[in-house]
This record gives sequence, structure tokens and C-alpha cells, in this order.
Amino acid sequence: MDRLLFLECSPVGRDSLGARLVLAALRHCNALGHEIQVTARSLTEEPLAPLSAHYARAVASSAPPDDPAVALSERLIGELDACDRLLISTPMHNFTVPASLKLWIDYVLRNGRSFASTPDGKVGLLRDRPALVLVRSGSVCVGDAARQPDFLTPYLSHALSVVGIHKLRFAYVPGRSPSDEALARTHQALMSFLAPSLPAETFHEHASLALSNALA
Repeated sequence: MDRLLFLECSPVGRDSLGARLVLAALRHCNALGHEIQVTARSLTEEPLAPLSAHYARAVASSAPPDDPAVALSERLIGELDACDRLLISTPMHNFTVPASLKLWIDYVLRNGRSFASTPDGKVGLLRDRPALVLVRSGSVCVGDAARQPDFLTPYLSHALSVVGIHKLRFAYVPGRSPSDEALARTHQALMSFLAPSLPAETFHEHASLALSNALA
């Protein structure tokens, strides 16, 4: 059974469109007999503690993993290290990642634990695994039709590569009221990511119902 780490980063949590699309896809997978063990973490409904001076001193002094000062960092790195797939649903805030996701990154990127500094640069210490980032934005942010900068995609690509995650894909759902076609494409991308072993044609089964439930 695949182990999925699902990070939800919207200020409105599970009420966000991104979260509803993910949950609908997970229900669709279950209906098709593809079970997934999910560890879900809402970075806004259960916000992480701000970085403290105590934590900064522990990191600077290369504190051991059992130091209480790095307990939260250890827990978050452990969740990431244990998963087979990483799924992040996030809005784009002011052209980049929201503060909640940036804080998660600050805890997970830790020298000597999730990456190593070498003369040739940082090298990830975690194994690579498939990852998908579902991005919600108020307007088109990628491609020829984009009318705003996108610093989220290159930043997340580089940040996750630092810890060793390179099998990264992005799916974008722009606009306040995405079209049915855009939502169907997103559902297809989620299903392909969550259940790659299933034939693509099976994704159409229950798809309309799954999307109806997501948007209800």
C-alpha cells in the first residue's frame, strides 16, 4: 500500500478547492480499489510553531536528533522520509509559496539531517520519490497567457531538490472559477499521480461523481 504525505497549505484548509479536489481523487482511488495510506497535515488548521532562537542555536550547533529543540523538525522530516509520495496543495501568495509552507520548508531543510553541505553544494540525504504540487492562483501564472510572475515553481523545485526529491510535477488551477475542463484535467493529473498502476481509462469511472462531490 502506497504511503502518501498530503500537505494542505490554504488559509481555509479543507474548504479550499485544492483540498476538495485532492480528497475527491482519494475517494475515487478507494472506489477503484486502490488503497492509499494517507498522512495529512494542514499547515494552517494546525499551524507550526514559529522558528525560535532555541531552535536556531540547536541547528547552528548541529544538535543531535534527540535534542528536544529539534523535535518538531525531526517529526516533519520523519513524515516526509516515511512517505512513498508527496502531495502538496497550495495557493500562490504574492507570486510564491504561502508563509505556512515556507515554515514547513524551514523545518525540513536541515543541514546534516535532510541534506549535507559539500564543496560542490548541497546534497540531499533523503531518497527521491514522486511528488506533485497542486497550485491554486487567482490568475494564469504559467505559459504564454501568464500575466504575473511565478516564483513558486522554481523555488519549490529547488527547495525539494536540496533534500533529494527530484521527481516533481506541478498542476495549476488558475482563476476564481475554473472551468469544468480545467477541473477535469486536474482530477486526471491527481489520479495519474495517486494511482499510476491503474489504466488511465479507469480514471473516467466515477470521475463526474468525484468532481461533483468535491464542488458540493
